[in-house]
Amino acid sequence: MGATATPLPAKLIVGMLSARPELLATAAERLRREYGPLDITGELMNWEFTHYYDEQMGTGLYRQFVAAEPLISPEAIGPIKQATNQMEAEFAAAAAPGGPPRPVNLDPGYVTESKLVLASTKDYAHRIYLGGGVFAEVTLTHARGRWMAHEHTFPDYASGAYDAFLTQVRDKLRRQLHPRRKEGGG
Repeated sequence: MGATATPLPAKLIVGMLSARPELLATAAERLRREYGPLDITGELMNWEFTHYYDEQMGTGLYRQFVAAEPLISPEAIGPIKQATNQMEAEFAAAAAPGGPPRPVNLDPGYVTESKLVLASTKDYAHRIYLGGGVFAEVTLTHARGRWMAHEHTFPDYASGAYDAFLTQVRDKLRRQLHPRRKEGGG
């Protein structure tokens, strides 16, 4: 019989989408107030991987990621997803009349030394129910020195476009977890 163990802490990331870059900055500030200092901010990227969000968010979307400095317990991702959904609702309530009904999309997840896990409110074959209406999926695995996609990985994550940011987050996590270990190795 295997013994249960508490998992190592993880690094919270949030992928943000909006047609208005200034809303990404506002959302990042809100995330900072809620989850602590943001120690890594990814580059602002044009996001053109799908038209899935066109009706709700408009076109000409931008993607940006942030990572929080304080580490989280992996089990916190469910409540964090619920909180980011509430933040999205507040952005929607404050949106200008005639604008898109969903001005900001906030997708939380966490990075460990071996994987990226994303939270979702949508069930699918590869997602595990966490409770409170939230599911989780291993979106990418880190092995042999690189990020690897899975059969159901979203095309933008599978493209490698976010690998540099995720590697930066993983490297920072490793320094936080193992401050005396020398960098290097898988």
